Amino acid sequence: MSARVLYRRVAGRGHVFPWLKKDSLRAKRLHGVRGETEAEAGERGGTETETQPLQAALPSSYRLHYSPAVYYRAEAEGQVPEVRAEGDEGKQRLVALARPFRRQTNHYSVSSSRRLSSTKNKLLDLAFNGSFERRTPSPPLYRREHQTPDLKLDPRAFQRCRTEYGSMTLDLSRRATPIQSKQAFLLLHKASVLKGRMKASDVTQFLSELGSLYQEQTPLVRSDTRFIMLLRYSVENLRQFTNAELLQVLQAFVRLGLPSTHSMLGLYENELIERASHMSLHELLLAADLWRCLGKQVPQFLKHLYNSVNLYLGQLGIPELVQLLYVMGEGRRCPNHLIQPIEQILMRHLDKLHPEEIGAVSLGLFKSQTSLSEGAVNCIVDKANAVIEEMSDFAMVNVFKLLRFSHLDHRAWLDIMAQEVPRRAPRMDVQGLMHVTLACSALHYRNDSILLSVAERLPSVTQHCRSKDSSKLLWSFGTLGVLPSQCPDLYPNLVEALRQRKAEFQRYPEHLLTGLLGLAFVSQFPEDLLALALSPQFVSQAVRNTQLELKKDFFTLDSTVALELPHWTGPRLASELGEEVAALLWKYAQSDICQKPEVLEAERLLQDLLGGEQFVCKRMILPHTRSVDLEVHLDSTGTPVPVDSSHEATSITEKSISTSPSHTGWQKIEITLTEDLLSQLVNSKKTTDPLALSATSRLPVLHRVEQDEGDRLFNVGVDLSGDLIGSITKPSSPVCTARDFHKATIKLAIQVSNRNHYCYQSQQLLGLHALKRRQLQLAGYRVVELNHWEWFPLLKKSHAEKLAYLHCKVYSSLDYS
Repeated sequence: MSARVLYRRVAGRGHVFPWLKKDSLRAKRLHGVRGETEAEAGERGGTETETQPLQAALPSSYRLHYSPAVYYRAEAEGQVPEVRAEGDEGKQRLVALARPFRRQTNHYSVSSSRRLSSTKNKLLDLAFNGSFERRTPSPPLYRREHQTPDLKLDPRAFQRCRTEYGSMTLDLSRRATPIQSKQAFLLLHKASVLKGRMKASDVTQFLSELGSLYQEQTPLVRSDTRFIMLLRYSVENLRQFTNAELLQVLQAFVRLGLPSTHSMLGLYENELIERASHMSLHELLLAADLWRCLGKQVPQFLKHLYNSVNLYLGQLGIPELVQLLYVMGEGRRCPNHLIQPIEQILMRHLDKLHPEEIGAVSLGLFKSQTSLSEGAVNCIVDKANAVIEEMSDFAMVNVFKLLRFSHLDHRAWLDIMAQEVPRRAPRMDVQGLMHVTLACSALHYRNDSILLSVAERLPSVTQHCRSKDSSKLLWSFGTLGVLPSQCPDLYPNLVEALRQRKAEFQRYPEHLLTGLLGLAFVSQFPEDLLALALSPQFVSQAVRNTQLELKKDFFTLDSTVALELPHWTGPRLASELGEEVAALLWKYAQSDICQKPEVLEAERLLQDLLGGEQFVCKRMILPHTRSVDLEVHLDSTGTPVPVDSSHEATSITEKSISTSPSHTGWQKIEITLTEDLLSQLVNSKKTTDPLALSATSRLPVLHRVEQDEGDRLFNVGVDLSGDLIGSITKPSSPVCTARDFHKATIKLAIQVSNRNHYCYQSQQLLGLHALKRRQLQLAGYRVVELNHWEWFPLLKKSHAEKLAYLHCKVYSSLDYS
């Protein structure tokens, strides 16, 4: 008898030769550390590895060959602590480990399953074997977001606020008396003896008891072929399980760490979908919670759950409501028909919510993108404000997320955050700090107490930043205008964190662009990252992604490099792509920004003031800044010069549409100043508004006028100095002719701003608008701003007052020195 045959006969009975022990133990140690066999790695979508077949060597040299690669996984997938085998327990593990060594073709073909009817198990065979024939390689490591090692937050902490959650959730912190692997293998042996005689209750009992195994030892059980046989019998008995048994089996799967990609779970999902209409509310919520614990997306089951909730609206108490919102948040969807009932029930129970439940509600609404009424959101934040001292950092950040999504500036909450964030920041994790800063950015709320405390904490934890965290932090600080001089260590550390995560940009290109734009807002330009972002390969890969619209960001970044880095010799965006984006931006601007009443009025009055539409060009001087300006040219004497935009490199060829009648010359534009008007302008009422210009005489106090986009108007006046009065009353200047073009031309970019260009209740420009102001000056323009707190109140005033204001703005920008 050959050595090969002898080995198969003996080993087939579960024995291992003494001379195999050394290699087998070595393999077992590897297996214990990594925690998966090749079969299980295949279930997780891992790259299928080819192992060397067992070969019986010549009788003089018996050696067992194996492939160590089978037992090694990438570091990104985590590690399982080493499990040492001793005594009888070690022998049983050794036997369990020896089986996968011999089976190299079908990892799920077990001898005991051959007695199952092939007709009866057609779906079963498909579930266990079909998917493995079509395995796809695992994505490369850069596709997995780096997990923050120091993250110790518990998103499910709210479930410990009330005992009622126990009937609809799985408490992962509690488990039955743990068992050793020796007991687990004994259970598997009993299951293999019963085989086809197992009933649904037997399967439930075996799996439930196995679920008590120590967590670090579960990989040994999952890799055992007897466990796989048990899974096959669980599927065969699927229809025989009661609802309680079915949920008990799913709980066992969670505790055993069954991968979410296991094809068998699809059969369980289908079974639960069929039973959904006959399950109680608590059973439905528990099933949804178990799917969440398994990490499997089950949109069809959740759809049935949401439809069933309509039948149980009267049973929705506080725990049911909070758990439902948690499930909706993790499923990233809330059906429209449930929004109003949920809001009504939430408002009814709001005063009784615990602090952690408020955080869970806020997170659920945020993740599911559920838009409650403004009053309801304010009530939730009011409640959070009242119990802020009892809230965890996690719950506090969730309230911030809700405000960010709702775009509401809850002043009381923002004020208390100015004390709470600096107190908590030294102990907060990277993601919490990122979300606080991002919420401030989204709300345009700059508070140095919050921002500088976050900036002080970040350098010590940036090694844990994902590319997403680094990029959003850079964007937020840049948007709010936090300068590098204010926090010298912040930007270098975040930039270095971006460099450490370069590989992630291949899947998440938006993170690199977000971070670089945030840096550009504060004049920071890391050239190695810019070269990567503008490289043809990176641009081509990013713009092919149909789920993201990144062309505008590429255009803004490329144009910024052209203006602010004149020495740049690195890659640039293709001119065709830039022209395409510029045309799209102008098309949008014509239908939106150009039609705003405050812009149209400024254009019409400037044409009246300067002598005709040829002296005012409404266009995007810098298209990459995504806004419109009114361009005016004056010579050195202040005489208007017709604006010819056809020769401008960044101009739009389409002629601006004017709504005002044309005028033929500056000499025909006159402002009649009567004694009454002059008295009104000079002897105006004083205002104490801090945003008004400082002067000794002002216009009468103006009434607030409602404008588009909810712009806030301020009661301010127009300064009238002796120079301004002289400018208004001086003789008209003749229109410049073609012979005067040789004179130096002063180019003005007149901007009509609104409150969304500034930080909340501040005169601090936001990042993109500060960048535009800086780059207009680099392009040779003098910026003249019609501030919204000055211009909007004047829109209801007389024609003469508006002309006086514009005349002051235009001519005070000239330098006659």
